[in-house]
Amino acid sequence: MLKLWSPALLTRYAQLLRRPAKRHVAGLLFAIFLLLKLRQQLRARRATMSRSKKAPPSIPGFTALSDQVFVRNPENPDSEPVPAEHPEVVIVYGWGDGLPKHVVKYAEGFRVLFPRSKQILVLSPIAKAMFTDLHQRTQFMMPVVRELFPSGPDAEGAPRRILAHAMSNTGAVNYAATLNGFRELYNAPLPHQLFSMDSTPGSTDLTVNNVVRWSRAMSLGTAGFFPWPFVVTQSIFAIFLFIKGNLDGLRGIESPGGWSWKAANNEAYETREARKLYMYSKEDDLIYWKDIESHAAETRSLGWQADVEVFEGSGHVGHMRMHGEQYWSAILASWNRGVTGQVAA
Repeated sequence: MLKLWSPALLTRYAQLLRRPAKRHVAGLLFAIFLLLKLRQQLRARRATMSRSKKAPPSIPGFTALSDQVFVRNPENPDSEPVPAEHPEVVIVYGWGDGLPKHVVKYAEGFRVLFPRSKQILVLSPIAKAMFTDLHQRTQFMMPVVRELFPSGPDAEGAPRRILAHAMSNTGAVNYAATLNGFRELYNAPLPHQLFSMDSTPGSTDLTVNNVVRWSRAMSLGTAGFFPWPFVVTQSIFAIFLFIKGNLDGLRGIESPGGWSWKAANNEAYETREARKLYMYSKEDDLIYWKDIESHAAETRSLGWQADVEVFEGSGHVGHMRMHGEQYWSAILASWNRGVTGQVAA
């Protein structure tokens, strides 16, 4: 097997880089080398995971339904009913490669707002969202659908009030896969009253600016796996995304983000009963704020009710940490509008 990471190869690349006439060739070779190295490591990791099923992480208070999906019931669920104005279930879709200890903080915030609501928490590994097809993503989210409706949506005791909350594009991809799973099982859109979006959705067009943002997002969770600077990891992902995006386009394959963007505004998947809340800032360096506003405008033009909450100075999925009171107030206000059917934001 070819050893892609060796001092001899790196020395050779360094020598080429010192020669101006060969610099562009060396840069191309180095990029190919890094892509091959990344491919080798991803294959090794995939082979390891296929040989032994990875145990799901432990999240205090939650029961694992899979390595991505976790559930928590309120304390003493039979002692006190869920208030009529509160959601019966809150679903929290974490951001790409978000650690359980960080994503669970949002579940804790929802517990303060709605202490009697059941909670479903979804972790969002970027690899499972980016490098899988719709069928695979849907299967990953089937535990969410089955936990919501173990006997079907029309069964006695099935929840009638559901709040879904997605963070970043990866969380939104998993949300859309849940919609697709419900559609496949019951040929109807998933019933819920509010879909709140934190720092999503972003454009899926293959532009230079978007590739820079996407590659940075992917690098944040994986840079520690490689022995080179962050910028090199980001460059690898940028090249990979550019090549993959063009190849997928030639093959007619829609990206996970592209499918999710459309599903959220498609009444075959997204119920007309659901209000939408867009939460974002202009300082977000991963998702362009104008893309979010564009989706919100499209949502309204298609007849959905939508609220918009803009935060000052906070970065990507950083609004709750910097502006906690504003964050939770916006969600509560939008939920109440969705329940009461108010039109004005």
